This record gives sequence, structure tokens and C-alpha cells, in this order.
Amino acid sequence: MSSMPLGLFSAAGTPSLSKSSSSSSLVSLQPASFRPFNVKLRTSVTYATASEPATETKKRAPRGFSKPRPVSPEMREFLGGRTEIPRTEVLKVIWAHIKENGLQDPNNKRVIVCDEKLKKIFGEKEQVGFLEIAGLISPHFKKVEN
Repeated sequence: MSSMPLGLFSAAGTPSLSKSSSSSSLVSLQPASFRPFNVKLRTSVTYATASEPATETKKRAPRGFSKPRPVSPEMREFLGGRTEIPRTEVLKVIWAHIKENGLQDPNNKRVIVCDEKLKKIFGEKEQVGFLEIAGLISPHFKKVEN
């Protein structure tokens, strides 16, 4: 059988496929000497010098939904007198109220059946979807001009 180039395997000093003399049906792989890779790895060491003492990372001020905002009198009554609160906290308080009082519809957990407290802040609606809650509390937050 003549040697034929097969991608990585070829006849000239690299591994090749040929039939073994001992068995006519077996093919053996004969490894050739591979040229070693003489690659020099570049290594550099950087030494840190302390030109200034390490400063503590400052926690940035809350922005957007996590910034406390003044609330309407209806929302203040629901929250127990708090005058400023972030929207994220209001959602937590509302969900805690819903869970404590079992106000989710047992057949469809995405529907909230409003009690008297929730009706005051949700515009006298009998029931709301849980995705509506964020939109229904928006009018209770007063815009603060910077």
C-alpha cells in the first residue's frame, strides 16, 4: 500500500497508516518523531507599590426604585405611618400582607383578592393581577425634584 497524505498523517516523517506485516486486516499507527516546540513563554512580574493607602469602597446612594420617596396619605396609612419608603420595600410590605392574610386566589395564584386595606391603595378594585401591583402603587409616590 502506498502512503497517502491524510491531513495530520503523511508519509514523510510523521505518523502514517500502513498495513502491519503480521496481519493483513489490521491497520497500525506508527508514531514518528514530532519536532518539539521551542516556545519561550514570556513572563513578567509586576510589583505593586503602595503610593496611597487603600481607600474603603464607598457604598453609592440608592437610586431609582430603591431610593426612598414620599408617599400619599393612603399609602402612609397602609404602611403604618411611614412617610418615605422605596418602591421595592412597599412591594415587600404588600406581598407580606397578601401572604399573611391569604389573599391569593386559590385557583389562580396570580390573582390577588383585595381586602379593605388593599382596596384603598389599589383604587377600590375587588381583585388585581400580581403584575398590576407595581403600576397601581405608582400614583402613591410623589415626584421629588432635585
